Amino acid sequence: MAKASPAKVKKLRSEAMKAAAARRAAKAKSRCAVTRGEVDLDAYEAVDGNWRELGITAPARRALIDEGYYKLSDLRKTSLEEIKSLHGMGPNAIRILVNEMKKKDLSFRK
Repeated sequence: MAKASPAKVKKLRSEAMKAAAARRAAKAKSRCAVTRGEVDLDAYEAVDGNWRELGITAPARRALIDEGYYKLSDLRKTSLEEIKSLHGMGPNAIRILVNEMKKKDLSFRK
């Protein structure tokens, strides 16, 4: 195979750099609103104390607060499946909620 000319190498390098820049821009665009700075985290901090005490992660706390659940007893209004479907609720947060509700003798709606 013949060696590429310097002009061809320069053109290929330029195309690769443009493609990499486009991928970085697309990745930055797809990040969540918190990462982009569009969410007022101070507003959540005022009301997430109960969830913070339980050790729930920040995305899960924000998901619960966005749905209007400010304390453990509020979860009696909903089913476990609805809580699992919230964006930000991971398996660890679900496990913590279920265990804490059992300790307090509370249950999810069926």
